[in-house]
Amino acid sequence: MKAVPVEEAVGMMLGHDVTRIVPGGEKGPAFRKGHIIRLADVPAFLDIGKQHVYVLDLPPGVLHEDEAAQRLAKAAAGAGLALTAPTEGRINLVAATRGLLKIDVPALHRLNAIEDIVLSTVHTDHAVAVGRPVAGVRVIPLAVPAEKIAAAETICRQAFPLIQVKPFQALRVGMVTTGSEIFHGRIQDRFGPVLRRKFEQLGSGVTRQILVSDDVAMTAQAIRELIAEGARMVVVTGGMSVDPDDRTPAGIRAAGAEVITYGAPTFPGAMFLLAYIGDIPVLGLPGCVMYYQTSVFDLVVPRLAAGERLRREDITVLGHGGFCRGCETCRYPACGFGCG
Repeated sequence: MKAVPVEEAVGMMLGHDVTRIVPGGEKGPAFRKGHIIRLADVPAFLDIGKQHVYVLDLPPGVLHEDEAAQRLAKAAAGAGLALTAPTEGRINLVAATRGLLKIDVPALHRLNAIEDIVLSTVHTDHAVAVGRPVAGVRVIPLAVPAEKIAAAETICRQAFPLIQVKPFQALRVGMVTTGSEIFHGRIQDRFGPVLRRKFEQLGSGVTRQILVSDDVAMTAQAIRELIAEGARMVVVTGGMSVDPDDRTPAGIRAAGAEVITYGAPTFPGAMFLLAYIGDIPVLGLPGCVMYYQTSVFDLVVPRLAAGERLRREDITVLGHGGFCRGCETCRYPACGFGCG
């Protein structure tokens, strides 16, 4: 930076914040660093006692923080994201659509190893709503060598998209509710309303619910019937424990499903089952999904709703962070559950 008489600084870039103090009133920035000084600004500078200002005199190959932040944010952002205007070298990335946030975490680590720039995000694989800030870019110094931004852009190109929001698909969901007590009308089903609400929040809908007894053949037939009617996901509720009369896992297998995992390292949700019939996921949901506000459902189903096909490894890694603390007021996803 160099000091210049304010009258001669017109057209130059201010290199520092200039504070205005009103006795008994406000105190705050009259001009922000990075501001391009105009002729109309000169009286305002003089009124607050600034006869000289420090302006940026950037040599070739050096970028102002705002320009550098814009390049970095544009390189990192994929589909489903909007960028805020740069302020002091910072730009936020905001969800522009409802969907699943996906972050290339190894690429994020490589990018943050570059000195003088930072990219901070919330956790990957979580559902986000429109308007939610999910990441922030910041250039640390007032000016940064262009080669550092170019190196970051190369990482982003190799990982593209480094950050994206995958929109949820509008799935037709079929539900099979097992249990002789419900099938024979002894008690009322409470699982259905909970799941309908959860799927609506993801942009999907339960098209039909079939009640069956604890009979393997009936469960298998109901699953096949829902798929034949066009269901793109089937959830089976009840009968997921190891009690001898809980036969839901056997019913899912009898329907021809390939079981990916029976059991998940999550609390609540340990008795969760994930299977596929072709490309259609079939889920065995334990009772905790009905009783707890947040459970394994919220860690797995949003990924399926975004079109991902999950492997056993996608479930086993949930163990780190898969223990819900059971807070009196649930703050999920602003907590550690499922964030390992």
